[in-house]
Formats: sequence, structure tokens, C-alpha cells
Amino acid sequence: MPDRGGGPTGPRIRVGRPSRRVRTLLTTLGVLAVLGMAFTMFAGFWTDWLWYRSVHYSSVFTTTLWTKIGLFFVFGLLMALAVGVNIWLAHRLRPPLSAMSVEQQSLDRYRMGIAPFKTWLLLGITSLVGLIAGASAAGQWRTWLMWVNGVSFGQKDPQFHLDVSFFAFDLPWYRFLLGFGFAATILSLIAAALTHYLYGGLRVTSPGARATAAATGHLSVLLGIFVALKAVAYWLDRYGLAVKSSDFKATDNWTGLRYVDANAYLPAKTILFCIAVICALLFFATLWRRTWQLPVIGFGLMVLSAILIGGLYPAIVQKFQVQPNEQAKEAPYVEKNLKATREAYGIDGAQVTEYSGTSTTKDKTTLRDDVDSTASIRVLDPNIVSPTFQQLQQMRKYYAFPTNLDVDRYNVKGSDEDTVIGLRELNLAGVDKQNWINNHFRYTHGYGVVAAKGTTSDAEGRPVFTESNLPSEGELGTYEQRVYYGEKTTTYSIVGGPQKEIDYSDDQGEKTTSYTGESGVNLSSPVNRAAYAVAFGEPQILYSGAIGDGSRILYNRTPKERVEAVAPWLTIDGDAYPAVVDHKIQWIVDAYTTTNGYPYASRTTLGDTTADSLTAANDNRAVVAQQNQVNYIRNSVKATVDAYTGEVKLYQWDTKDPVLKTWMKAFPGTVKAKSSISPSLMAHLRYPQDLFKVQRELLSRYHVKDATTFLSGSEVWQVPDDPSNKSGDAVPPYYLSMRMPDQKAQAFSLTTTFTPNGRDNLSAFMAVDSEAGTPDYGKIRVLKLPTSTTVDGPKQVQSQFNSEQDIAESIRLLKGGDSDIEYGNLLTVPLDGGLLYVEPVYVRGGGLKYPLLKKVLVTYGGNTAFEDTLDEALDKVFGAQGPTPPPTDTGGGTTPPPASSNPTVRQALADAQKAFAAGQEALKKPDWDAYAKAQKDLEAALKRAEDAQAQADKGSKASASPTPTGSASPRAGSGSGSGTAGSKATSSPSPGPS
Repeated sequence: MPDRGGGPTGPRIRVGRPSRRVRTLLTTLGVLAVLGMAFTMFAGFWTDWLWYRSVHYSSVFTTTLWTKIGLFFVFGLLMALAVGVNIWLAHRLRPPLSAMSVEQQSLDRYRMGIAPFKTWLLLGITSLVGLIAGASAAGQWRTWLMWVNGVSFGQKDPQFHLDVSFFAFDLPWYRFLLGFGFAATILSLIAAALTHYLYGGLRVTSPGARATAAATGHLSVLLGIFVALKAVAYWLDRYGLAVKSSDFKATDNWTGLRYVDANAYLPAKTILFCIAVICALLFFATLWRRTWQLPVIGFGLMVLSAILIGGLYPAIVQKFQVQPNEQAKEAPYVEKNLKATREAYGIDGAQVTEYSGTSTTKDKTTLRDDVDSTASIRVLDPNIVSPTFQQLQQMRKYYAFPTNLDVDRYNVKGSDEDTVIGLRELNLAGVDKQNWINNHFRYTHGYGVVAAKGTTSDAEGRPVFTESNLPSEGELGTYEQRVYYGEKTTTYSIVGGPQKEIDYSDDQGEKTTSYTGESGVNLSSPVNRAAYAVAFGEPQILYSGAIGDGSRILYNRTPKERVEAVAPWLTIDGDAYPAVVDHKIQWIVDAYTTTNGYPYASRTTLGDTTADSLTAANDNRAVVAQQNQVNYIRNSVKATVDAYTGEVKLYQWDTKDPVLKTWMKAFPGTVKAKSSISPSLMAHLRYPQDLFKVQRELLSRYHVKDATTFLSGSEVWQVPDDPSNKSGDAVPPYYLSMRMPDQKAQAFSLTTTFTPNGRDNLSAFMAVDSEAGTPDYGKIRVLKLPTSTTVDGPKQVQSQFNSEQDIAESIRLLKGGDSDIEYGNLLTVPLDGGLLYVEPVYVRGGGLKYPLLKKVLVTYGGNTAFEDTLDEALDKVFGAQGPTPPPTDTGGGTTPPPASSNPTVRQALADAQKAFAAGQEALKKPDWDAYAKAQKDLEAALKRAEDAQAQADKGSKASASPTPTGSASPRAGSGSGSGTAGSKATSSPSPGPS
């Protein structure tokens, strides 16, 4: 046994093989490490399979998996064979003897060193390149499925007269094949050249010929294949011009041929294709001529031609033919781009009409009466009142509402009403005792819907709830209220086992429940538990006694996450919204099919186009895009996710979309027919916001149909910045029930405004009919303002509000000490040729700091009002009283009389208002002595008003406390006062929520 170290007087250190025990331990550890890595990979695969099976979309998993496996092995094997065969062939063609030289003597040492390992080295190199190529090819599964399942668009491009499907489905796959061919050829060429050099087929410094005949022939063939592929690339580049993006002053992301493309690049590509074919044949000819002289000359000519014909000639055409007369030269191609872009984004049917921007009606009373028939103006802003919902309806800390609530419409007492709606979702951050059992077994779900009228508020500026309390009750009837799947439910839960869940709490204490749905994956199998323990990095899943018979694990619980998983070929809208449908809470998710291969259609970047002031403050509202750069989009699928069972359903919405038809061929049975959408679900479907934002961005330029005007840029619009937000982000679109000038009745619509490029005055108003199931659904109407006069835009209107001295003073008083002012959505309503602007103003005051609607700003025709209620503001702006609403039932069976003109009554009511306000301030502190005194003052003032009114009416029966004209009554039993913002409660309010 050899030894090391030590001298004559020092110890000798023996070095030898490890003992048998050490070798056994190392071997065991190695085997365990391999098994651990293998099980980790298996756990990821197995849990994915179990999840897809649990949601009944296992075909999506298997189709995707087998496609990836097939592409991986086919292209990995092809790459490995290409490189391996060329290495083997180069070795086989090595010369028998090498000239003796310093170079060859150095190479001999390398040849001798690798000789015992030649086979293993060959297998290692080919396996490595095969794995890399296979992994790259597996990532092209979408491209493969679209190519093999592609259906016709039924439309041809204007240049090559090929079906659009060639550019959308075929060309991307051909380009992938071409790229793979280039990669295989280049790697084979490098590997063959190195092998020839190592074994003497190629020489750098040795005397004599630099390459053997065999090496010359071998490498020439590979070079010939490379040049032949270049010829194919030139040919495909001809078609690629139709979907090529380029810089063009008319628009960003211009796509399609321009004059220089059609008259210089296109013929240049054809010529270069011919030259490349000839050059490739010259390389192949070296098999017989055994010389590179002609191929090298041909290759040099091809490179020179590419520079002169492919680069210099188009530049000359652009400089001396196009620029001197650009509009005339480019106009035919701009017209093609205009037509294709409008078709690709679904804006070809947009109706653009002239709109004066000023009213022609002199009768103010008529205008005032027209407001109610023109729009149901929503003063409750869903993007502001979430903290109010939270404070008034949260009930427990472990519940929460989304940052941005949603707008829907519900039929209440026979009429459709715009409704602000949100779910009381689970908020684990509010759980007092954080531990694994509480977070994943006890607190598992939210509870109930909370909804409020969008067009009014109560006397204190709070929402008038149509569905509230816990459990929720109100106008929505009976439904399954448990929310196991929601926007805020981002962690997993284990339900249905021996551990009971907290259902909700009431005055009698906590209620418990156990999940009875079929959602999730069963954990009865030890293999499943082990797999999830590894996948989630939580070993307690494997051995916890809280898991037993019936236990199921729920995960992937946000609606967008579930839809994206079952349909990975769809782009998901950023705003999923809940609706009560057929006694269930259903999340409704809009989804899009996209491509960036529509010829001549300009591209847009989804992430940038759909960004606005809301997405800047809430990342959860951002679009989930499969392709960020697109030039074709359709809202082809409406999806639903059951809030209790998690069931996902995909419905075909656009029955003509060829992209959706292609994916339906690839994944048969995953998308249900449009006819299977129930009427109750159809009533809650709406036009999606992200599609609307994409279309409004395109319409800012593509509303013109004349090429000359488009090129001049004189009619370019822009989406204005949000006037109520200082971030400088675009104003979001707003849902509103309204009637456009050519419509006979109000329709639920999505609206936005435009301003001229670089200016703040209004240039256009845009609305799309969002009433699903109606003939006009999806019809885009644009009202174009005159360019000869100016009409105030949103930012100017906001500035006008802020600069009015009386309004500024009122806002200063509203702010008081520590209160904050928050402006709501600035709504725009076309009215009799003019534009009515309405903006609610919220006050965040007191210690709780939740927003209450206190004022409404209204402007029309230069007249501005800042009043307590919308009706009062409209009355002031138009100088006329609105129609008197029918008497409302206050819940006690009496009808309140109109406000009195008796000065004694008015003074008594004023005292009542002061007492009420004092009581509310006392509640905020809280100061119960002050509150009791305020209630006595309130009661005395109301008694004086009642007595004075009774005397004035000569003994007529006194009613309950008076309510100002135009006020609205909340749902009986809601606990809020009657009247719109600014009117006062007429009975003693109860203390606020605890």
C-alpha cells in the first residue's frame, strides 16, 4: 500500500481504498439521492395528472404531454443522429497515415488519450445535443398542434393570394423546421471539421494539401446543405414580408409589405433564392471535382448579392423613389394594412358618426327629463368602495373583498339595475392564530355575496345593499354561499376529512362544516399524500392525523389560474367577475384566441395596450397572455368557474373564429357549444374589458379609412390619462347602462373617451353594446367630435371642477381635519348633442377611513353643480326639477310626504340634521353620552317638525319623518337611513358595525 508524507523521524500516513463500510454508505447515499430526485420528478408529474383528472380535463394533460414527448424524441433523435453520423463518417474517412509534423505529433497525444473512450464520447456528445434539441422542440407544441390541426380562415392575403391560415398556422412551423435544420447542419459541420482535424483529414500547418479528398467531399456536402437551407430561407422570407413588422411613421408596429418591400425586397429574395440554389449545387459538385474553387466563388457571389441586392438596392428605392412621393407610393399598401388591421381586431364594423358636442335643445326641462331615459348613471365606483364593503360587511377579520369590485346587472323587482358586487372571500392574514391546521384545514373558504345598487347611496353616503349580512340575504334569492374558489384564494386547503372547517359565525357562535363537493384530489392513497408532500414541500401532509378518509386537497383556486390550466392555449382577461347563476356563485372569465401571423395587420403588445390606472395599482387585473405580441384577437371563449365545486366550463362564444376551431380540433370535447349557455348565465355575460382596451387603442388610429389621412397623422387620437389619478396612467373603461343617439333604449355598455394626440380636449366618445344575447352585442359606436371647435375632455373637466371657487371651498370644508377626498369614476354620457359629465366625490374621514359618497359633481354645456345628490346636481345644472319618483315603501307601510315649504318645519329639519351629524361623530369616537344627547336632540327636532307640519296641514295625519324629493329608499331592514347622499336619516340610527 503506498504511503505519503513523513520523514525518518515522523509518522507515515497510509493512503488506500475506503473501507467496505464507507463504500457501502456512499453507495447507499448515492442510490437514495437518485431515488429522491426521481421521486421529486414523479411527484410533479403525478400531482399534475391527478389535478387534471379531478377537473375532468385529463385529455388536455395527455394531449399536451404526448405532443411534448413526441417532439422531444423525434427532434432529439434527429439531432443526435445528424451529429453522430457526421462524427462517425468523419472518423471513418480519416487518412490511414498522417504526415509527420509538430502539429500531428501534438494531435497524436489527444488521439491516443481518447481512443479507449471513443464510443462513450460519441454517445455523450450525441446525447447532449439530442437532449438540448429535444427540449427546444418540445416547447414548440403549440406550433405543432396549430399546424397539424389548422383550419382555413376563408380569407386570402392581398399579395400572395394564400389563405391566412398559411401565415398563421403553416409558416411558423416551417420556420421552426428551417431553424432546426440550420442548427443540425452547423453542429454537424463543426463536429465533422473537428473530427477531420483530429484525425488528420484537415491540416493547418502541415506540409502538403490542407484537406484530404474525403474531408473535402464530406464538408462540401454539409456546406451545400447549409446553402440549400439558406435558399429555402430566402423563399420563406418572401411570405414573411406579409407579417413582418417594421418602423413606419404612420404607426408603431407596422406589419405587412410597403412599396419598397413589394418592389425591391420581394424580387431581391427571389433572385437570392436562385443564386443560393446554384451555389448549393456547386458545393455538391465537389464530390466529383474535389476542389472548392467554384463553390467558394459562388458563395462569395451570394454574399455580395445579398449585400447589393438585398440591402443596397432597397435602400436606393426607398431614398429616390419612395421618399420624394411617399403618400402616393405607400397609399395602396396602407389601404391593405387598414383593411387587414380592422378585420383582425374586430373593429371593421365600428360605426363612426359625427357628433356636434353642443346641445340644440333650448328647453331645460326637456333636457332634465331626458337624462333619466338616456342613462342610469352609476355613482357607486367599484374601484373605490371596496374599503366601505370591507368595513360594513366584512363581519370577521378572516374575510376580505377584492381591491376592485365588479359591475353587473341584476333584475330587481322587474327592472334591470346596475349593481356593484363582490364576494366575501377568505383572508388568511386576518386569522388570529397562524398555524398549519388553521391555515389549511380550519379556515378554508369565504362566505356569501355582497351587492349594492350602483345608482344611489343612503343618507350617510354608504352603499344601499341589495344583498348583505352573514349569511347573505336580499334580492339574489337562495344560492350556495360558500366560496372555496376566488381571486384571493391562493393557498391550498385540505377539506372533507376528520378535521371540521369553520363555516361562519353568528350571535350563537362559530358554525362548522365539512366540504361535500367532488372537487380536489383525494388523499386516501399514501402515494398521493407522499407526492403532495414533496410537491408542496410540506412533510406534514404525509403523516398528519388531520388527514383521513374523505380528505381532499384543493389548489389552483383562482378562477383565472384554473381556466389557464385547462386551456393553456387561451389568453385570459384580467378581470374575472362573480355572478349568482342558477343558485350558484359562478366566476365568469373571458378568454381570447390570438395569433401574430395575420398578414398586413399591425401588431400590438397586450401588456402595454391593456395597462391603465387600475392595473398599475392592482397586478391581479393584468391580462394573462400566451403571446404578448399579437395582431389578431377574438373573445372566442366564455368560461365559468363554480365558486363551491371549482368546476370549469368552457363555452364557444365566437362560432366563426378559425383559431378556436383549430384548438377545438386539437383538444376535442373541451369546449362546449354556444347553445349550451343557459339564459340565466347569458344575462350576466358582458363585453370584456381587455378586448375593449385593445380595440380602443387600435381605433385611435384606425378609425380613419382613407390612406392619405392615415399617413398625414392629422386624425390620430389618444386614450386620455385618468383625471382622478396622478400616476399618469390611462383612464380605464367604464360599464354603464346608457342609450347612444341611434339607440331606442338603454343598453349595458362599456365606454371610453378619446382626446387628440398631445391635447386635452375631447375628440371622440366610444361605447360598445355589452348586452350578451342581443343582436347589437359587440357593436362599436364612436361619436366623433368636430375638429373646428373644442369640447372639454376629461382632464379639462376635472380641472374645471377643481378651479371653481365654490367647489374648492366646499371640498376644503369636506376635508376638515384629517379627512381625505377621493374622486370616483368620471362618467361621460352623450345627451342631445352635448356631453354630460358626472363624477362622485368620496370622503374618507374619522378613524376608520373608509370612503363615503358625500357629493356629486355634474357639468353640462358649461354649467357645473356640486351637490349632495345626483338629482340635486342635475336639477341645478339644468335649472329644472327632474321627474318626481313614485312613493317608496319605507318598510313600515307608510308613505312619506314631500318636503314642506313651512319655515318652521325646515328649521326643525335643519336642527335634526345637526343632531344626526353630532350622533354620527359621537359613534366614531365612541362617546356614548354624547350619542345619547344627540339622539334626544334629534327626537325633539323631529317632533317639532311633525307638530308644525300637522298644524300646517290642518290636522292631517302625520307621517313618519319627511324625506327630500328625489331620495331613494334602501332595502327594508338594511339598517341604513333613507335617501340619496346628502339627505338625512329620520330615525335614530343604530351604532355602526363592531
